[in-house]
Amino acid sequence: MPAHDFTRRTRRQSDPDVVVVGAGLAGLAAAQALTSRGVTVQVLEATERIGGRTAGRELDGFRLDNGGHLLNTDFPEPRRRLDLDRLELRPLAPGVLVHSGIRRYRVGDPQQTAARQAATRGPLGSPLDKARLGASLTRLAATPVQRLLTRPETTIARALAERGLAPRTVDGFLRPLLGALLSDPTLGTSSRVADVVLRSYARGRLCLPAAGIGAVPAQLAERLPAGTIRLGVRVTAIAADGVDTAGHGRIAARAVLLATDAQSAATLLPGLRVPDHHPVTTYYHAADRSPLGEAVLLLDADRPGGQAVLSHSLVLSEVDPSYAPAGQALIATTVLGRRSFEPGGPAGYEPLVRRRLAELYGTSTSGWEFLSVRHIPDAVPAMPPPHNFRRPVRLLAGLYACGDHRDTSTVQGALVSGRRAAQAVLRDLRVPVTARAAEAA
Repeated sequence: MPAHDFTRRTRRQSDPDVVVVGAGLAGLAAAQALTSRGVTVQVLEATERIGGRTAGRELDGFRLDNGGHLLNTDFPEPRRRLDLDRLELRPLAPGVLVHSGIRRYRVGDPQQTAARQAATRGPLGSPLDKARLGASLTRLAATPVQRLLTRPETTIARALAERGLAPRTVDGFLRPLLGALLSDPTLGTSSRVADVVLRSYARGRLCLPAAGIGAVPAQLAERLPAGTIRLGVRVTAIAADGVDTAGHGRIAARAVLLATDAQSAATLLPGLRVPDHHPVTTYYHAADRSPLGEAVLLLDADRPGGQAVLSHSLVLSEVDPSYAPAGQALIATTVLGRRSFEPGGPAGYEPLVRRRLAELYGTSTSGWEFLSVRHIPDAVPAMPPPHNFRRPVRLLAGLYACGDHRDTSTVQGALVSGRRAAQAVLRDLRVPVTARAAEAA
């Protein structure tokens, strides 16, 4: 029986073809792909803002982006889905600053030759060790992704050890860098995932939109027909023929696409697999002047007791001045891992973060203003081996799921999963797709 001929409850004329539950990146990308093919869509978002974990917020003129989101110019899906010129991407400085011991070192500039990197001072071991690191990044940059996905799979911690990289190279650069890019300080992530992420790092530039990471979901939403997104509508139950909502009745549809985070998805669909997650805690401070004169990722490579006080810090107002009011600087600092923040919760940990920032930036932080902290216990889906880069998005005819938990835990992965889910819906609804439309989807 054709998918769209299943027995359905009566649909009103105002009911859409497809209900998308969740207005994060994946849901918005799916809605865009569906509406571009003439399919009517309603995106239902339980909160009062779009973007999910990429939603930023304003506080007294400061733009507070979540600490776990950076774009990479090498990501292919944002180039397909977004108008990058309109986003006005602001690249971070090449490479990163690594704090080790009592000094900061600039390392990992993919634009430098292996010989130049070997000659650069830093905490990475001997010149030979540095040359091996540079050669490794160069090889990754030149290796097709599909070939990387055929490599033997283990954790990235074990893979790095097996590749002959010096422990000082791993602990002095790769561990803090991958911790920042994957939100995984223990390096338990699949080596295939980490290789793909390091490949993008070596080929592209880390960046943020001038208006903050929230500009990404905002641009996706702008491309949807008026009235497509409904905020403040909480879905309480789903089926292949529609959804029930709290206070807004039942909305019938020919298909339902679940585009929430993994925990929320499992609440609506008991039995749906929920991966482990990496917590991310972001502290925001304001200062009278910037502690650095550039937009560069500052990594903490020191691990007293086996665990760094913090992961990385970035002066967001150096990325773009609009992140802070005139004459002010905004510093965002990320702490990773499941820590005991007691007493006082995450805010009670702030004095320790402030003291460590004074050491990392080499300046007094006593006059900095603590603006806010955001703790997300289930921020980033974990990707241990074996990792399925293409978890099924079609659960059954009429019922679909997407999100970074079904692909990779990145902006790239969220957008790809939304596109894949939309394509599955289009096939089941038997919407004619031309070659050009397939590429656009």
